[in-house]
Amino acid sequence: MSETRNTQTNNRRGYPKPRTIARKRLTRKEMMEGKELLPLVEYRRPRFRSECKDGARPCPFVSCKYHLFLDVNPETGSIKIKFPDLQVWEMPFSCALDVADQGGITLEEIGYIMNLTRERVRQIEASAIGKVRGWVDSEPGE
Repeated sequence: MSETRNTQTNNRRGYPKPRTIARKRLTRKEMMEGKELLPLVEYRRPRFRSECKDGARPCPFVSCKYHLFLDVNPETGSIKIKFPDLQVWEMPFSCALDVADQGGITLEEIGYIMNLTRERVRQIEASAIGKVRGWVDSEPGE
C-alpha cells in the first residue's frame, strides 16, 4: 500500500507546492537576525551576468532575481520559497539565466525546473508575449 502525503503536491515529481511567507508574519527577532547576517557576508554579489556566468553552482546568491530557490515580492515583501523541501544545493538548477543559456526547452522541462505545472508555465508565457506585443504596438513608428 502506498504512503499518503500530508502536503499537497504541485506535480508528478511530488515536490510540495511553493510556500509563501508574508513579511508581516516574520517576527521582529527574525527581521533583526536577518539584518545581523548582512555584514557577515564576505563575498560581493555579482551585478552583471558576466560576473556570475562561470561562478559557483549551485548559485549561492538566493537573493538574486534570477535565482530559482525563492522569489521576493517587491510590493509586499513576501517571500515565496519554491522548493520548501529542498536545500539550494539539492536543486536541479539554481539560476534562470543558466536555463536560458541552454536554448529552447519544453514547457514540461521548465515546469520541472521551476516547480510549476506545465499549464502555469504556458499561462506565464502567454502573459509575457502579450506584454511584449503591447510594448511593440505602443512604440512610435519609424
